[in-house]
Amino acid sequence: MMIRSPRTWVLEQNDRRIVFAAGTEATMFAESRPFRVSEHRMPAWKVVLPIGGHAELLQPGQRMVAAPGLIVPPQLSHVCAATSPYVALFIDSWLLASCPGPVRLEAGQVRRLLAALDAAGSEGPGTHVDLVAGYTELRAVAGDPAPLDPRVAHAVHACMLCDPGMPLASIADEVGLSAPRLRALVRQDVGIALAHLRRWGRLRTAIAGLPDGAAALAAAAAGFADQAHLARTARDFIGRTPASLRPSRSA
Repeated sequence: MMIRSPRTWVLEQNDRRIVFAAGTEATMFAESRPFRVSEHRMPAWKVVLPIGGHAELLQPGQRMVAAPGLIVPPQLSHVCAATSPYVALFIDSWLLASCPGPVRLEAGQVRRLLAALDAAGSEGPGTHVDLVAGYTELRAVAGDPAPLDPRVAHAVHACMLCDPGMPLASIADEVGLSAPRLRALVRQDVGIALAHLRRWGRLRTAIAGLPDGAAALAAAAAGFADQAHLARTARDFIGRTPASLRPSRSA
């Protein structure tokens, strides 16, 4: 069964249920079974909220971190797993207070975050997940972000939410900067290259379109050169392939 709205979908097949939702404050991916992703570096915050189990994180050359939940800062190279059904929130890098490493969440904090999302039951979230309330609760835990330069805020919004294919020169012209100066300002304020932010925005768009048909169509609609480009970006940023984000047709 599949239930869709423009920014939310649910896929169910046999004993596996996947829910995707995207909003201004957060993107959510939830799965009804444990999962482990390969080493990756995400240009966004990742919040792992297991439902009944715990989260595990392993950085190269370091000991594993395990906790009832985890907040993983942007650009941290790591392997991650949930030992139970889970909810994962992805928050743009400028929307939470910066921190140098992963943050362990206590069981009570995980429960409050899941309750705010309306995902506290054993079945996890549905299509009416409350991303605004979840983000508000998360800010109470992680802290408020520093304000962005208005020119940077305009640029990241244009690249990631309005028109990922919009030429950078046009965006820079709108805020009265040269393209090189805008790139430098974004990296200074956000800590991530504008090109990576644009790829991240395209990846979210492609994932939102996966239930509509083949991955190649989702890749093209999101502005990727081809399906292979989408697959590489998914492995680099989220540690898994687009095919793993939905149940197989043969299951």
